[in-house]
Amino acid sequence: MKKAPSTPINTSDYSGLSTAELLAVIGDFQQQLAQKEQALQSRDEAIQSLDHSLQSQHKAIQQRDHYIALLEEQLRLKKAQQFAASSEKHTHQIHLFDEAEMEAEIEALLEQLPEDIAPAEPKAAKKRQRGFSGKLVRERIELTLSEEEKAGASKTFFTKVKEELQFIPAQLKVLEIWQEKAVFERDGSETIIAAKRPVHPLGKCIATTSLLAYIITSKYADGLPLYRLEQMLKRLGHEVGRTSMAHWIIRLEDVFRPLINLIREVQNSSHYLQADETRIQVLKEDGKSTQSDKWMWITRGGPPGQPSVLFEYDPSRAGSVPVRLLDDFAGILQADGYSGYGRVCRENNITRIGCWDHARRKFIEASKAAPGGAKKAKKSKISKADIALGYIRKLYAIEREARDRSDTEKYKVRQALSLPLLETFKTWLEKQVGKVMKGSLTRIAMEYTLNQWPYLTGYCEHGYLHISNVLAENAIRPFAVGRRAWLFADTTRGARASATCYSLIETAKANQLEPSAYIHYVLDRIGEADTLEKLEALLPWNVPLKPVSKNLAQYG
Repeated sequence: MKKAPSTPINTSDYSGLSTAELLAVIGDFQQQLAQKEQALQSRDEAIQSLDHSLQSQHKAIQQRDHYIALLEEQLRLKKAQQFAASSEKHTHQIHLFDEAEMEAEIEALLEQLPEDIAPAEPKAAKKRQRGFSGKLVRERIELTLSEEEKAGASKTFFTKVKEELQFIPAQLKVLEIWQEKAVFERDGSETIIAAKRPVHPLGKCIATTSLLAYIITSKYADGLPLYRLEQMLKRLGHEVGRTSMAHWIIRLEDVFRPLINLIREVQNSSHYLQADETRIQVLKEDGKSTQSDKWMWITRGGPPGQPSVLFEYDPSRAGSVPVRLLDDFAGILQADGYSGYGRVCRENNITRIGCWDHARRKFIEASKAAPGGAKKAKKSKISKADIALGYIRKLYAIEREARDRSDTEKYKVRQALSLPLLETFKTWLEKQVGKVMKGSLTRIAMEYTLNQWPYLTGYCEHGYLHISNVLAENAIRPFAVGRRAWLFADTTRGARASATCYSLIETAKANQLEPSAYIHYVLDRIGEADTLEKLEALLPWNVPLKPVSKNLAQYG
């Protein structure tokens, strides 16, 4: 048999082959064709594999670049937080509005109010105080001439040449309490009557109420840890151990508890509260490690003229805590985006509104973390975070212009100016959020704002509501400052006692009372407050103490 050629040749070359040989040649050709098709298929598979590998590598590179961009953004933010100004005032100002024009719009709106609603008189500009306060004790010092110098003068007189501020150092003294007793002889027996002793809130205690008030105010209003107070008192003549001071504060928690419960009842009877929470480290907490987070909860509000600030320690951040604190509250609750407040709002039918400070803060962080960050020049590229801040800045400008107006006027201004601006802002956010890199600070800020939108716009429904939760944050700030000094609480009882002391101090400040004077007043009388009427007389809005500077009210 003639062997078939391995390569295709002219059909005339096969003219002399038999049928069997032709079939063999065809079979050979088919085999070669199958091999080539297999080779082509293998090549295509290899190309597809390479293409898939290239796509995977390209995707990995994109993910790496995305991750690097996020890390660079976080690095810029950390640098800005560490080295740039800590103020939330934005350096890259965007003038999306004319404040003078906006003020004219507000005045035009107020002219449309019904005649029976009198516009509120704007507050007079704050005058800078010259000289010393008239509330200070004054002592006249006369510099006199000698008799020889005055000899022959027709008259003499005094002129005030200057005023000086004197500091009287603190001092410790011992009060020796002697009790007079009288002996009566009746029917051959003696009866002794003793003078009534004042009731001390702690019973047997070497510290007077003034010293207890000083310790509480120094630690919880001024942020001084007890070991520093121990050194200061030692320099004044007597060593008072920090253990003794801590023990006194813990015991006073039980003394103050009825008053705190009464303030809680008054607060929950109001129609508007603000809430916030912050971390606290407690070393000895059952079921919790030393490093785990425990929480200090705060609520601020109260009926008109009766503001209060209440702190409450709880090792948990669960939604059951606000349910317990706001058990009989049925008004409007303002808080941040934490989901823990959702349960109490559902169970108690509470209306919840959000805080624009939290949303603004996220955009400020995004702006600081953008390329250029805090060093942006006025002509540099405007980021989306900057544009969002421009909208938010206008919302706050509207609030500033209407700040001194009545609640009715504020409501009208918000309905006419704030709501249209909010709708414009929301439309812009919805168009831009998909164009921003996922996971970036700007995207997070946009998504947070859109998710919280129904709550963030809630302040426009009433004139007495605030655009932000700033009053609660200002009230919680002294706690955060003091925490840097004393760092932690040792036990649960200590944390609860701290919450009670902070509650009294911040509530006194909210009512424009000097904290030390108020606590001293309460300590002098709470031992005898055995009725509801006597306890109500100790509420800060009922005590006969003179108000001090409104700065103590923390912008309230």
